[in-house]
Amino acid sequence: MNNTWNKIIYKLWAPVYDLVFNSTLFLQARKTVFKNAPIPPGSRILFVGVGTGADLQLLTQENSTVTAIDISPDMLQQAKKKYGDSQLITFMEMDAQHMNFSDESFDIVIANLVVSVVPDPMLCMKEIIRVTRKEGHILIFDKFGPDDKKLSIRKKIIRPFVSILGTDIGRSFAEMVAPHLETVKQQENAPVLFNGMYRKILLQKVK
Repeated sequence: MNNTWNKIIYKLWAPVYDLVFNSTLFLQARKTVFKNAPIPPGSRILFVGVGTGADLQLLTQENSTVTAIDISPDMLQQAKKKYGDSQLITFMEMDAQHMNFSDESFDIVIANLVVSVVPDPMLCMKEIIRVTRKEGHILIFDKFGPDDKKLSIRKKIIRPFVSILGTDIGRSFAEMVAPHLETVKQQENAPVLFNGMYRKILLQKVK
């Protein structure tokens, strides 16, 4: 996967994305992920890979400001159709692997269904941690390979074909976070969907 291909494939996904990933099981999963999320009123929130804005409907905090980025202009356009008139949401076309924000700019960074999509998840995770303030939180909802065993033969076989659709089913979250264990602590790592393939992960940046 690379950014050029991602822009092409998500141009195709954009018109139908909500029908698949913002309904039925996925909508319930998103609600589960946001339940008890540490987002107090007045928070500075960053959505990394906001896509069509599926998660924005789940924010209920008052007086919070939201910055929503995505590399796909077509996905962003869908989000703007829903929420573009909000004075509290700023949409920006931006690469999650190279974010144009100062260090510690946000109280919480939400990265749902993005670290399995970007070409370099290690670089993306590094950037996510960089822009999160000390004692701030990182909320992740995504698909991961198992950390305690090898990827199954079936998933190894289909993994290259699934990547053509713009996502990776075999990435290890443990590998992504390993270089940052002195910077963040894991508060939650829970199965959400499809026998734990999709997980909710909550991190807090240490002082």
